[in-house]
Amino acid sequence: MLSELYKRLQSCSLCPRRCGVDRTRGERGFCGGGMLPRVASFHPHFGEEDILSGFRGSGTIFFSGCNMACVYCQNYTISHFREGMEITVEDLAEIMLTLEKRGCHNINLVTPTHFTPQIFDALALARKRGLSIPLVYNTSGYEDIEVLRSLRGLVDIYLPDMRYSLEESAIRYSQAPRYPEVCREAIREMFAQVGNVVLDREGVARRGLIVRILIIPSLEREAKESLRFLATEISRDVYVTLLRQYRPVYRAQDFPEIARFVSDRVYQDVLEYGKSLGLHNFILQ
Repeated sequence: MLSELYKRLQSCSLCPRRCGVDRTRGERGFCGGGMLPRVASFHPHFGEEDILSGFRGSGTIFFSGCNMACVYCQNYTISHFREGMEITVEDLAEIMLTLEKRGCHNINLVTPTHFTPQIFDALALARKRGLSIPLVYNTSGYEDIEVLRSLRGLVDIYLPDMRYSLEESAIRYSQAPRYPEVCREAIREMFAQVGNVVLDREGVARRGLIVRILIIPSLEREAKESLRFLATEISRDVYVTLLRQYRPVYRAQDFPEIARFVSDRVYQDVLEYGKSLGLHNFILQ
């Protein structure tokens, strides 16, 4: 599996963009990723969902760069400006082991898509050295379905976003053609692999799918459509994190329709709609 993933770097096809650059020769595509994983930071994170952070934190590793270009990204210095340092696969394995030693409940890979071969190479090393906590694949949802299929049995918890239900929104705000269909296909595959959330005795997730829906001003109908998809095509028992953390940062002011905060009324309206569909495992953030 790893050899096939590494081969994709020769004409990069790790994500739906399929830039075709040869990363093994130093070429870089949309995400800016090279041959070595680039990490911005790593630490126990206590601001994730309670079922991930638990009492000892989620062991987050923030990867630099991104295969999307969201104009409102709160982490734009990492995703757009690619702050961080290139490290070896061996170093990445040691980071995972360090986070486990610090007591973290899981290893939380934030924006991992463009470094998939290197990450799972490091995971294999870490597992050989005793890593035993669950792995969280924390993604925008803009994933290549064949790459996801190759990860079967390696990921314990999938944590994808569902940002858009209309392609024109995905292109306008994230330069992500085909995002709705790509994201839905990815979530179907994720659910097929890990199913609904399973909690341990401490109430922390050990396995399963958790879908994040960020409510974006003027795109409330798209959030509702994502909820409808989850209820009718995935499971009414799926865990859904309904996020009202949107802030008009970075370039959001260039788009008047999203240059504001989400109101209490809108947030409650989307939540009630989800409940009317039979969804009941909501995490409110």
